Amino acid sequence: MKAAVIVFPGSNCDRDALEALRRHGARKTVTVWHGDTSLPGQDLVVLPGGFSYGDYLRAGAIAARSPIMAAVREHARRGGLVAGICNGFQVLCEAGLLPGALMRNAHMRFVCKTSVLRVENARTAFTRGYAQGAEIAIPIAHHDGNYFADEQTLERLEGEGRVVFRYRDNPNGSARAIAGIVNAQGNVLGMMPHPERAVNALAGACDGVAFFESLAEACS
Repeated sequence: MKAAVIVFPGSNCDRDALEALRRHGARKTVTVWHGDTSLPGQDLVVLPGGFSYGDYLRAGAIAARSPIMAAVREHARRGGLVAGICNGFQVLCEAGLLPGALMRNAHMRFVCKTSVLRVENARTAFTRGYAQGAEIAIPIAHHDGNYFADEQTLERLEGEGRVVFRYRDNPNGSARAIAGIVNAQGNVLGMMPHPERAVNALAGACDGVAFFESLAEACS
């Protein structure tokens, strides 16, 4: 698997994502600056967590208009895999690659803890390493993680099996406790929890390993 991690001004999880990819299946990893305009032959593109442009205007709104995003859209159009984690999920929604929006948490406070997720769809390229219905512990850290979409969109996501992860405790008030979704083609995923922070037993969490191993298998 060849993987690229996009770096925006304010990204702070790019190194974590690179390390997780390197440890769990990527044979080549590169970072790509947001001002670049091309993605050289990657299987997977990761938009990492952080606070791109300081979350000015709306979280992910400016990053979604960065020069590199045209290449990300083209990569996705050709069927390439794209994973947006936390701020990356916000960017993908702002860029129109995923439906809905990430709003301020319902209680209007930053939340940072380990959250239990249910794997709602274990048939995607991102989740094939998990058992259907498995409950996994993955860290979250966000202020704008409250997923919102209109009722018609929510029904479509549910009916098409595009809700991939769901919170057990819904820590931010997300509609239907949604923690992660994929696009209609199944090659673009956005999720608020951080699997790259759950890949090392010494750090107290390893339920994110299967996420990266799933991607490596999908790209093999």
